[in-house]
Amino acid sequence: MMLIDCPHCGPRDENEFRYGGQADLAYAPDAGDEEWAAFLFMRDNPKGWFHERWFHVHGCRTWFSLLRHTVTHEMRPRP
Repeated sequence: MMLIDCPHCGPRDENEFRYGGQADLAYAPDAGDEEWAAFLFMRDNPKGWFHERWFHVHGCRTWFSLLRHTVTHEMRPRP
């Protein structure tokens, strides 16, 4: 079980949150079919630190970003 530190509510159980995916993706409104498919379905899957978005469903109901280590699940606020 992961403990996620909400910037508004403090540390909470992971069951209170929904994963929002990779953060910092640039939306390209003029993308062709292949670029649009890559935007929708292709995501990085690194081993190490990864920038993610989370939504606090059962709390303050806000979106926030954080860095999570994909091997150890250590989490840090985004600088």
